[in-house]
Formats: sequence, C-alpha cells, structure tokens
Amino acid sequence: MSDYRDHVPAYLTIRVTAQEGPIAAFAEQEAAEAAMRYPDLMGVGIPEFFHAKEREAGGWELFGYGNDTPQGSRDSLGSVFRLRASEAEEAGDETARRKWMAAALRMDREVVNDLRVRGERFRIVRASRFVRMGPNGPEPPRPSDPDPAEVGEAYRVGPRTKGFVVDPVTGTGLSDGILKLDLIQFVGIARGAPQDVRDEARRALHTHPGGVLLPAVYMISERVEGSWRSHNPGASHSTPQGARDSLAYWLRVMAPYHRGLTDEKAQEYASVADRVDERRLNVATVDGVRYRVTRVERLVRVGPDGPEGPRPSDWDPEPPVEVQTRELKAKGLWREEDDDEPVEFTGRTLELKRRWDAEEARRTAVREKRSKAKEEALERAQAQGQGQGQGQVEGQGQGQAGVPGQGEGEGEGPGGEGEAGAGEGSG
Repeated sequence: MSDYRDHVPAYLTIRVTAQEGPIAAFAEQEAAEAAMRYPDLMGVGIPEFFHAKEREAGGWELFGYGNDTPQGSRDSLGSVFRLRASEAEEAGDETARRKWMAAALRMDREVVNDLRVRGERFRIVRASRFVRMGPNGPEPPRPSDPDPAEVGEAYRVGPRTKGFVVDPVTGTGLSDGILKLDLIQFVGIARGAPQDVRDEARRALHTHPGGVLLPAVYMISERVEGSWRSHNPGASHSTPQGARDSLAYWLRVMAPYHRGLTDEKAQEYASVADRVDERRLNVATVDGVRYRVTRVERLVRVGPDGPEGPRPSDWDPEPPVEVQTRELKAKGLWREEDDDEPVEFTGRTLELKRRWDAEEARRTAVREKRSKAKEEALERAQAQGQGQGQGQVEGQGQGQAGVPGQGEGEGEGPGGEGEAGAGEGSG
C-alpha cells in the first residue's frame, strides 16, 4: 500500500516534529500562549529580500542580512560574485575568475533575480512580514527570544538568517506549524493597496502555496490617535535590543532633528531614551505617542521551483548601479571619485552632525564606564576568591590537624593555587 506522502510535493509539506530541550519546550508554550493573547495577524506591508543559493542537498541557503528592496539584495549578490572572483584569482583559476566577474558585472547593469554561475544557482528571495495583534496592540518580544546584546551594542549581533536554509521539509514545532498554515493562506495586504498589489498577492497563494518561517525580527510600532502603525516600516532588527537601540537613537538624535525641538524639549526625549536603556523597556511614551518594540514574523513562500522571488509591484525605486550612474551623468549630478572638491555642509546638515557627535560621545562614555565596572567586578571576585581560599586553608589546617596531609593537600590543590595566584596578580 502506498503512503499518501509519496504523492505530496515537498513544498506543500508542513512537517511537525518534537522540539527537544527545556528552552524549546518553553518557546513552544510561549508561542501557544501568544496565539491566544494576540489572535489577529496583520501584514507589515514592506517585504524583505535576501540573496540565496540553491543547495545540492535541498533547499536554499540565505547569505545573511535582508534588504527592504530587491535591488539592495541584487547589489549584495553582486558583491558575493566579486568576492568569488577575488578568491579564484588568488587560487590562480583565471577561468573561474572571469566567470564570477562576468556575473558581477551583469548584476551591475541588469535586473536579474535568478541566474546560474559555474553550475550554482542563485536567486533573490522574497519574505513577507506579519505581526500578531491583540486587544492592547502588537505582540512584544517573548521572554524566550534570544536577546544577548548589551545596551547600545546590538549592532554587533549578526543576523540569525545567515546560513538559514529555506526548506519546507525541515521540521518545526506544533505552534509554528499552525502559524505557518495560517500565514500561507493569508494574503496580508494593507487596506487601500493598489489593485496590482492585491492581484499579485492572491496569485502567490497559487504559484507558491507552501512556506517556510524565518527567525523572528523586531521593529518599532507607534500608537498615534488610537491606531497602531509601523514607526519605520523598512527597518527591522535581529534582536529586541536592536529595536530598543534604534528607538533610543531616534529619541536622542533624529526626533529632535526632524521635529526642530528646542534643547529643553530634546532633553525630555533624551530622558525617555535613558529610561529605555536603563530598564531595557519595550514600551515608551513621549508627546502622546506610544512606542512599542514589536515581534515580527516572516514567511518565505515556496512553490514547485523553490522560494518566491520579487513581485513586479514590489517597491524597487533604484535601478542597477551602472544604469543609475548613467542617469546621474546625464543629469549632470555625477561626481568622479577622484574629485577632491570639498563638500559644503548646510546649516541643517551641521545640526545633524552636532547631534550625532554628541550621541557618539555619550556612547563612548557609557562603554568606558561599563568596561571599568566589569574590571572592578572582576577584581572584587578575584579578591573574594583569594580570601575564601586562604580561609579554607586555615580552617582545614587547624580543624583537621589530626588527619595527616588533608589540610596541606587541599590548600595546595589546583583550585586554591589558581585562585590565589589570580587574586594576587590583580591586586
């Protein structure tokens, strides 16, 4: 007797598997609770785009950071080809170098979303973004979400999509499996979207009926006049702290600049940013606007030929770099790289520079203070360890005098010796 799975294409598969480990179990429980507390799904609007490579073992491997336009990912893929050409040149393989460089130059002048180079297939991949909504607004980060960065240092954390494989056969937890099923049936078009956007979204339900969830990202939502919306729809961050850092930067630098705040009013905004930093807050309110760090789900649609690429209606304002250069030259706006003519800054630009310099000075001071606090904490821990080691030696040497060698042996063991040496060294 044949199994029904023998006749179901892989891209239509939602494979649910048991998630091992206590953290995975906790995350599974949180996902189930989130579905009840935030039952509604809403499309963010602006999708995200990645450059990816097809794997011989199956699936498509993402290279790293996403972009808010298809051309941004095409440019990134062109950089990958240039790096491959450089590696081939170092290896002395002239044929490979020419092939890779030809592909890079093609990306500079053509709109290419799918191509093969030296037997490898590359593609620009589209990911739709969604948020969960409940009675009190969008879903914030979950306690189980990875958030390793210190305040102000989230930019050092790389993307969780680097090396991620888009493959529907990969197992997922029960809650994510249910979410995936909901999202692949969800059009997710904002109210008032143009007709071509609506038509292409509905068409994707049939051309790419499967899907793969990417790791969640985080963005800032704002509540204005009773309605929630994206603060910056094109921006998302790998960790909750990355979103907090972006909110703090907006409050300290960009809000005073764009809104022309007085120094007194700018200080109020900065005070809110300080509270966000000190308490790692996910919510902040200033001037009647409520900001919230929001968890964003992402889905890559998959069809018979792999993941979905950009849609014709996707926002893609910039042409390839070579085309853009020709257009700028035709308009007389192009400046050669060897042009040493100084750039004159306007008053507005100088104002932004002043605020940016002040923020950089503040960050530097915070880093130095944090580093000093860590050094002092380490010294205290080493000193405490040294004191405990000496007390243990003295107590055991006196209390166990009738047991030959016990006090001497424990006092001179590797632990006691290492702690005493570190403590003395730091002192």
